[in-house]
Amino acid sequence: MFPFFFDSTFLLLLPALFLAIWAQMKVKGAFHRYSQVASRRNLTAGQAARILLDRFGLSGVPVGMVPGELTDHYDPRAKSLSLSQSVYNSTSIAAIGVAAHEVGHAVQDLKAYAPLRLRNAIVPVANIGSGLAFPLFFIGLIMRAPALMNVGILVFLGVVVFHLVTLPVEFDASSKALRLLGETQILAPDEIGGARAVLNAAALTYVAATVMAAAQLLRLVLLRGMVGGRDD
Repeated sequence: MFPFFFDSTFLLLLPALFLAIWAQMKVKGAFHRYSQVASRRNLTAGQAARILLDRFGLSGVPVGMVPGELTDHYDPRAKSLSLSQSVYNSTSIAAIGVAAHEVGHAVQDLKAYAPLRLRNAIVPVANIGSGLAFPLFFIGLIMRAPALMNVGILVFLGVVVFHLVTLPVEFDASSKALRLLGETQILAPDEIGGARAVLNAAALTYVAATVMAAAQLLRLVLLRGMVGGRDD
């Protein structure tokens, strides 16, 4: 077998890696394209977010601006919505679509959407797992300690579960966003397609992350099996 960092199981990661690269290209391309198209109502993304939040009685949820690009997020602990600098003051279809997506998360929080609550609950486990799983596993591999490898696999399983739970959360937020933009006429019917293209491209990045996590888990399991086969 090749050394563990160049072993043949690494080939399992290549399709997921290519998918991740393609997804990033898609989201950047879609956002760039529709960030050049101003919405007819000329509302900024910050204003659109405020209108949508108020529609659900979420006037207490502030809409702030954070540095960075595509750093937009809703914080369920602080009950606050943050838009990136490139989104907050923009009147583009892309920016409004992103803002509406984050409002979708706020609405999920308001309605106690079960997948969102589950994701929030396992965030600490996923954070710990992403930092510890591989060191534990590969130390176990080097030391030929199957028990330590098993711990690494179990810890990383939490990361995979987090990614799986994230998918319905993100898809539902986008679905809510597009529906709300149409209902409030913040975007005209012929503008909704642009917002949909941006949000669909963004969803691909979550799919790619899930596929990569699953491929990593499969790789760890296969490596564990090889070690177990030699020890038997």
